[in-house]
Amino acid sequence: MTADLRPELAANRRELADLLAGLPDDSWDAPTLCAGWRVREVVAHLTMPFRYSTGRLLAELARSGLRFDRMSDRCARRDAKVSGARLAAAVRDNITNPWRPPGGGFEGALVHDVIHGLDITVALGIDQPIPPDRLRVVLDGVTKPASRKHFGIDLTGIELRADDLD
Repeated sequence: MTADLRPELAANRRELADLLAGLPDDSWDAPTLCAGWRVREVVAHLTMPFRYSTGRLLAELARSGLRFDRMSDRCARRDAKVSGARLAAAVRDNITNPWRPPGGGFEGALVHDVIHGLDITVALGIDQPIPPDRLRVVLDGVTKPASRKHFGIDLTGIELRADDLD
């Protein structure tokens, strides 16, 4: 991927921050598509890379026996105890944050943010369209062999035509 995805990443975070700022209080405790996580845990997880230094992340990972999923769940549950307004502010305050997942670049960051945004909006029944160019990046990212293995989804046989995105 050679395109500079930072503008798309910032736009996606801005849209999510706006959506989160308008959520009623009870929506923060609604379940999401992430099993066992409410909206607040998903947002806590989504903003963890902005709030944790590398040293803190490594310490949390060590506390979890070097199991990222275990660490992520424990930290999201702990960090979700703050107000929805504070969690939404963590997204808004980091719209242009340059965080990228290890080995994933800005494409990986965009995939991460879009997928977790969908975990929230789909579960809440909120129609939040994804612009076609952004969706192409996400679909390209999640259909790579490493992503398919990570998510445990067999996408073979699924055909996506260009006109499906227009």
